[in-house]
Order: sequence, then C-alpha cells, then structure tokens
Amino acid sequence: MSVRRAALILFASCLLPLWGQEKESARLKEAFNVMKEILGTPDKGIPKDLLHKAVCVVVFPSVKKGAFIVGAEYGRGVITCRSGDNFKGPWSAPAMFALEGVSFGLQIGGEATDFVLLIMNEKGADSALSSKVKLGADASAAAGPVGRTTSAETDAAMKAEILSWSRARGVFGGVSLEGSTLRSDDGANKDLYGPKISAKEIVRAGTTHVSAAGKPLIELLQATAPNRP
Repeated sequence: MSVRRAALILFASCLLPLWGQEKESARLKEAFNVMKEILGTPDKGIPKDLLHKAVCVVVFPSVKKGAFIVGAEYGRGVITCRSGDNFKGPWSAPAMFALEGVSFGLQIGGEATDFVLLIMNEKGADSALSSKVKLGADASAAAGPVGRTTSAETDAAMKAEILSWSRARGVFGGVSLEGSTLRSDDGANKDLYGPKISAKEIVRAGTTHVSAAGKPLIELLQATAPNRP
C-alpha cells in the first residue's frame, strides 16, 4: 500500500465519525425546534397533562415523502424516556430512533411532516424499545388529542399505549400511525455516542451522558414536564 493511499484511508477514518456526529447533532437540534414550537402553542399543541403522564417522547422532524421507498428508507428521529425503575425520574439522554412504513396519504400536499409520539406507559415503552415494534399490532396506538387538556371525548384514545401527532405546513393534529414500525437506529447511536449501543441501553441504563447537542431538548422537557404522577 502506498503512503498516499494509507494517508487517505487514515484521513477518511478520522473524518467519517466526525461527519456522523455532526449529522446526528443536527437531528437533535431539529427535534428540539419541533418540540419548542409545539409546546409554545398550548391551545393547539399537545395537552400538557399528557406530557406529564408520558414515560417517553419520540420526535421525528421533517420526515419527507421521498424518504420512504419500498421500505428501504426510514424517517429519522430521537427518543428520550424518564429514568428510574418506575419511569418517574429525569428525562434520559436522547437516543436515535427510526420510523418505517408511515402512510403519507395523511400528509398535506406531500410536504415534509413532523411527527411526535408520546409513549404513555411502561408496557408501551418496553414494546417500543424491545427491537422492532409495529404500531397497532405490538403496541396499541391512537391519534393524540390537541389542546390544553384532554377531555371525556378522548377516553378511548387515552387507553392507547402510544399517542401520535403530525405537523405539516403549520397544521398540527392527531394522526394515526397504525401499521408503521419503530426501532432503534443503532448506526446513528454509534455515530453519536461512540460505542455500538441500542436506544434501550441509552435511555434505560442511566449511564449515557447527555451530549451538548441533546441538552436543549432534554432541558426543555425537564422544564415543561419534570414530574410524572
């Protein structure tokens, strides 16, 4: 092997991890912006009482129709869960998560769509973090209600393990993601944190430190919904 070729290989081996970190850091920033904007409109956003009850929050920013091609591509987002045995501790370091098979018939004009999911109980969290979970089959899912508080009309939705919302062109509302799948984005987690690690290990082990890029999102959730009843 020539010296020049060896130098190029060494340069690439150093550059690729840095590029991966920057890409995932940008994903965390986008997720923070989505949550900040949604939580900033309480009359039209996610009911705060649901956020207080949630054990995990999943954000998929700017999922585009063209990203889904015969199931080979997927939406990229992040997940954070409350720490502790009973999911009542502070929000965990964010892990990279993937969304597959979403129905884009629900999109508005084919524009990029933000998706936010609240996982409402331990069973839902265990399912979502197990490996690859299909919404509606492996975990019950429903469109989430919109507004300051939930109401009696949403009792059926409140029984779901996972509630979901979408936002496109500024229009925000509950959306059913039944049939879609969630899974850990292990390659992205490795890019961000270094060692090969799953989303479950990041959000449940309690040993992963929040990166600088992930702090704004975690601090926002901690300030908005610090305690779970």
